[in-house]
Amino acid sequence: MQIITTHKNTDFDALASMIAATVLYPKAVCVLPKTVNPNVKAFLSIHKDIFDMRSPGEIDFDKVKSLIVVDTNTWSRLERMDLLSTRKDLEIILWDHHKCDSDIKATWKCQEESGSNVTLMAGRIKKEKKKISPIQATLFLAGLYEDTGNLSFPSTTARDAHMAGFLLEKKADLNIINTFLRQAYGEKQKNILFEMLQSAKRSKINGYNVSINKLKIEGHVSSLAVVVGMYREILNVDAAFGIFTNKEKDRCMVIARSNAEGLDMASIMRSMGGGGHPGAASAMLKSVNPDAVEEWIRELIEGNQQASVQISDLMSFPVFTVDIDTSMEKVAAMLKEKGCTGLPVVEREKLAGVISRRDFTKIKRESQLKSPVKAFMSKNIITIAPGKSPVQAAKLMAKHDIGRLPVVENGHIIGIITRSDTMLYFYDLLPD
Repeated sequence: MQIITTHKNTDFDALASMIAATVLYPKAVCVLPKTVNPNVKAFLSIHKDIFDMRSPGEIDFDKVKSLIVVDTNTWSRLERMDLLSTRKDLEIILWDHHKCDSDIKATWKCQEESGSNVTLMAGRIKKEKKKISPIQATLFLAGLYEDTGNLSFPSTTARDAHMAGFLLEKKADLNIINTFLRQAYGEKQKNILFEMLQSAKRSKINGYNVSINKLKIEGHVSSLAVVVGMYREILNVDAAFGIFTNKEKDRCMVIARSNAEGLDMASIMRSMGGGGHPGAASAMLKSVNPDAVEEWIRELIEGNQQASVQISDLMSFPVFTVDIDTSMEKVAAMLKEKGCTGLPVVEREKLAGVISRRDFTKIKRESQLKSPVKAFMSKNIITIAPGKSPVQAAKLMAKHDIGRLPVVENGHIIGIITRSDTMLYFYDLLPD
């Protein structure tokens, strides 16, 4: 079985790319994420008999031999594809117009810069002289126009313009496109924009004029991206961020808009688990503290330089340590007594290694429990300085798949910070 999928919060470019993939790979089945853009939802409600879409729940993943991913290159943005991410026998075909590092290791990929992803796929369709219907051409042009702002965004390339012409030749209907790409801007949106302008603040961050606005919203409000775009234009800043919290749904939507070269919104939002384009991006977070999100954004714009909250503010101390000659048997008892998963190992008061519960899997004979901890400890120690930020700690732990970092100053261990400590900071669970 061969399936096609794309990112959550599916927009027109992503949907168009999925349908373009069915033209290039006729036997493949489209698997649409549950969350889609409201305009896309309206489009599909009318055209559902034309485009065959499955949900992830309808797929037997054991039968999937080939996965086609379009308009994204990260596993976290896909819905319920975790089971496939660890498969060694899976063929992966990737089509993406985001020129950034990917954690999806594709068997074959087309990852080239263009204003829209469907531009790349329509180019291949044209080259292979595949036939497309007027409704397919219309959908492809809708995706192209959406991601390029009707060919007006700075990310637009000459190839996008050529493909727009090609799709118009294939009878793409501009009336239909204008109907579904029309962005809703009503009373709710006007009130939110007015409220944002009343509380607007400008900051100079890393040489850029930036405005970060935090707002609580109730219920569902569509077209918040339109509001943030208008907010940025009215304030005339290089970048604007809207942090919209919804207590009822226990989630936070971060929407970013920029017109400054060198300030990549997609990169910033990817660090927060989202994605997008250099000038327009977003991320969805759960149970977060808006103040911590604002601080996170500031750190990311500053290039993760030293932040106001430092590791020294979050670390635990004094640190329970074990001497390098302590037996593994005694270490096991200490781990159980302290209720922790690992301990730093010291030699003459200086950090020599780290021992964790997973290191006990190296023990093959009961007699080895009498051996010193230095025989089993990990000597590849990842540490952090007390002046670094929580963001830097979280990134180190994610990169090296570790749950704790010894805090070291002048060769001496002065504290320890765990994954839980960083989450307490980001999710506003710190004591007053």
